[in-house]
Amino acid sequence: MKIAVLPGDGIGTEIVAEAVKVLNVLDLQFEMESALVGGAAYEAHGHPLPEATLKLAKEADAVLFGAVGDWKYDKLDRPLRPEQAILGLRKNLGLFANFRPAICYEQLVDASSLKPELISGLDILIIRELTGDIYFGAPRGRRTAVDGHFPGAEEAFDTMRYSRPEIERIAHVAFQAARKRSKRVTSVDKANVLETFQFWKDVVTEVGKEYPDVELDHMYVDNAAMQLVRAPKKFDVVVTGNMFGDILSDEAAMLTGSIGMLPSASLNSSNQGLYEPSHGSAPDIAGKGIANPLATILSAAMMLRFSLNQAQAADRIESAVKDVLASGLRTADIYSDGKSSTTPAVVKVGTREMGDAVVAAITTKKITKS
Repeated sequence: MKIAVLPGDGIGTEIVAEAVKVLNVLDLQFEMESALVGGAAYEAHGHPLPEATLKLAKEADAVLFGAVGDWKYDKLDRPLRPEQAILGLRKNLGLFANFRPAICYEQLVDASSLKPELISGLDILIIRELTGDIYFGAPRGRRTAVDGHFPGAEEAFDTMRYSRPEIERIAHVAFQAARKRSKRVTSVDKANVLETFQFWKDVVTEVGKEYPDVELDHMYVDNAAMQLVRAPKKFDVVVTGNMFGDILSDEAAMLTGSIGMLPSASLNSSNQGLYEPSHGSAPDIAGKGIANPLATILSAAMMLRFSLNQAQAADRIESAVKDVLASGLRTADIYSDGKSSTTPAVVKVGTREMGDAVVAAITTKKITKS
């Protein structure tokens, strides 16, 4: 089982180190090889995704990814910015299905900004199409307008587009995932305004007929954004396009109390995948040892489950995370003073201490508070 380890920038190096630490106590034979990516790769090689890094990723069974980006790179030409690395990996590995679970752990109900009764027991799976939509559509660029409200003015433009095969394959992924859950799929679109998403709605409806045991409903993206904070537990599996999925999954992340708790998986048709936390590189806290590593550790669990066929090992990690939270340990992003309704006492810990606690829980050692 070969894993390409790409820590990236900012807190990426810190949180990936904790995930690797957890993987190393599972008594499984991994071949792990690290490489530079993002801003770190640009500094060393002049490009955010060097050929050697891409080659390693292609040869691996899975990629464990940290985060990329820093404000100091914002003035670089777009192809050289750190964020282009993740887009390049998605394209070159054929990663088209992004899984972003939003689970509210009972011990963190009080960390959410919503009322406990709204999010207690929350378990949503957002499936985002990754290769199409306005992020990749062509043509795109800047030009002098020849029509519109201001002919002769400078304008910028992008192209939103989806093909039938792109929609069909992500729809099948969503319906198959729903069969393993509560058998409900919500397809999110903007069919009342955008021709692209009227087509999306039509194709998803056609695919849905192949899954008569799964309930399908359609929802406009603006209503979906509202319902996620009004009645989030009405959702089970949500499937949507690249841009809408990008936005809604970040919104769903905050239902759980912190984006630092949310893992993600991006898969291709062979189940080769890239696994990363849903949050970014957080350069403002990099090097301080306070970042929450749990999203990355849980991403490693998803990697074991989906790409490496090690479901039992994935269960051990997920169970250990629950045990650690039940013990009262919290990183700063999920910490609150005083007692919570679900845990009698909480203790603030750093990145390394949280990783050590998960390791201790896996190896059945007693978790101690320091």
